[in-house]
Amino acid sequence: MKTLTKIFKQDKEKFSVPKSVQDIVPVKAIWEDGIFLVGNNKYSKSFKFIDINYAVASREDKEAMFLDYSELLNALDTGATTKITINNRRINKLDFEKTILLKDSGDELDKYRKEYNQMLLSQAKKANEIVQEKIITISIYKKSIDEARSYFARAGSDLITHFATLGSKCVELDAEERLRIAHDFYRTGEETSFHFDISETMKKGHNFKDFICPDTAEFENDHFKIGNRYGRVFFLKEYASYIKDSMVTELTDLNRNMMLSIDVIPIPTDEAVREAERRRLGIETNITNWQRKQNENNNFSAIIPYDMEQQRAESKEFLDDLTTRDQRMFLSILTLVLTAETKEDLDNDTETLLQTARKNLCQLGVLRFQQLDGLNTVLPFGTRKIDALRTLTTESLAVFMPFKVQEIRHENGIFYGQNVISKNMIIADRRQLLNGNSFILGVSGSGKSFTGKQEISSIILRDPNADVIVIDPEREYSPLIKALGGEVIKISATSNNHINAMDMNSEYGDGANPVILKSEFILSLCEQLIGSGNLGPKQKSIIDRCTAQVYRIFQQGNYQGIPPTLQDFREELLKQQEPEAKEIALAIELFTNGSLNTFAKNTNVDTNNRLICYDILDLGKQLLPIGMLVVLDSILNRITANRTKGKNTYIFIDEIYLLFQYEYSANFLFTLWKRVRKYRSILYTE
Repeated sequence: MKTLTKIFKQDKEKFSVPKSVQDIVPVKAIWEDGIFLVGNNKYSKSFKFIDINYAVASREDKEAMFLDYSELLNALDTGATTKITINNRRINKLDFEKTILLKDSGDELDKYRKEYNQMLLSQAKKANEIVQEKIITISIYKKSIDEARSYFARAGSDLITHFATLGSKCVELDAEERLRIAHDFYRTGEETSFHFDISETMKKGHNFKDFICPDTAEFENDHFKIGNRYGRVFFLKEYASYIKDSMVTELTDLNRNMMLSIDVIPIPTDEAVREAERRRLGIETNITNWQRKQNENNNFSAIIPYDMEQQRAESKEFLDDLTTRDQRMFLSILTLVLTAETKEDLDNDTETLLQTARKNLCQLGVLRFQQLDGLNTVLPFGTRKIDALRTLTTESLAVFMPFKVQEIRHENGIFYGQNVISKNMIIADRRQLLNGNSFILGVSGSGKSFTGKQEISSIILRDPNADVIVIDPEREYSPLIKALGGEVIKISATSNNHINAMDMNSEYGDGANPVILKSEFILSLCEQLIGSGNLGPKQKSIIDRCTAQVYRIFQQGNYQGIPPTLQDFREELLKQQEPEAKEIALAIELFTNGSLNTFAKNTNVDTNNRLICYDILDLGKQLLPIGMLVVLDSILNRITANRTKGKNTYIFIDEIYLLFQYEYSANFLFTLWKRVRKYRSILYTE
């Protein structure tokens, strides 16, 4: 084929025996933006893409993902070669402990931090110590770096778009990140020692290969030794007629440092069709010649041999795929490198890999006397030194699905459990998610409250810049709150604890006039007290006017001092001339000057503690609706003040159905749910 001949000609290089460990790295020059020169006018650039939950998806979702991935493959440029790499690397224990273990703060909670760390370490021992990186590398022949840079900008944009369609995220890798991948492979166990600054390197005249190459490298006929580790490179020698989409996952499930790469060379459609027609014509010619010979021997009833019929059917199907089913033709090779601590371990792991391939009716072959070429083919530099290419269609290539399951491993995140598929720990920081709010769902006794308590403990012990507020209708959280040094505020008609329903700070209005937003809250409060539908336009105007009047002095004092109370609000109503004002004052008298006036007095509890629990178990049926509103408004006060201070606020609401029972608390919660994210806050409900 024309394309294949051209590629072989471009890839042809004079062989030179490596004289140093730096010579085994097939990179001639690098640029800061991540472009590598890997041959004569051959440039490469790598992109990292995150995994998606393919293994746990339903059949319909898998089919959709498969088709989207096929579209991505079809979109690959025919002028370039592409390498899809899955890099299994072992987690560095020092890095792991540094990022997830809690640090002592010198306070009374250090004993809990110590116990929490012991739990994390015990879970880490059960977990898989391997993480997978997915990398796609594009190589192109260009006359200059400027041409290559403009090409990679366009190709990268297309890749990012197609991966976004799949639900994945694709990002460019700069020079340091690409070199780090090679360093972590060549110098396993020394991941933390990597440091590369291209500017400093250029100033000092150092070679970038010095930062990544191993101390020693020895290549034998069927294995190699880099440093103190042994390795072996394989290639997929025999392909089954039917391959499951889980084959790549099974090959990379081995809990070892390994790397698998699929090199892809797209063939232009017109050339692919011509090649398919030529092959089909050759098969038909062979069948015709065979029949002619049979006829010459007077064997006119001879049946065409099975192998020829099979070739005819396969060639027809291949041509139909190219012409009617929008498939493309690719030349591909799958290579894999495996490393181990000892030669014995390497041999044992080799047998495991070969068995996995045989189970899928395929055969892996060891690259004899080509270990260095194979290694440079596997690593995501963008080179291909092995020519054992296989012709595949889009669907045949898409079967080597690189996706498995999405891993969640945020730095300084909270431990949530173990990934069922990969067996790795799930460590998430909700602040890094698109929306950190959550519902904790489950049947009675399934552990919803325990999950909430575990989350509270993790936040308080890990983040000194976080405040936690809990609404506790069943008095389940009080022991934990007290143990962590928090404040439990019991609210009832007979309690000595009071929360002023009219508390307000200068940030309450989200940059606007705080009194305007507070007036809306007072309207909801009065409507809750008087009854839904009993407030007309006149009454609402009076309430708005009186709200502005009682806050005037407090507002003029720059929201400092003692804020007004509901008793002051009622007195302001009585000063009005309209009879409707007297009716409103009479209607709310029970909750301002009567026996249910717990929210009509100045706040006398510590609401500045970083851990607060509102115990509302003893609120009666009459006081519960207004109590819910006042507590939610108090929380809004706190999170607006914390946003100004740059602090995070986490709100936990237990038995959420209680808030949904009442129209106004449900509406307030609905508004709060949408607004808390921009207030540096996260809302948990169960």
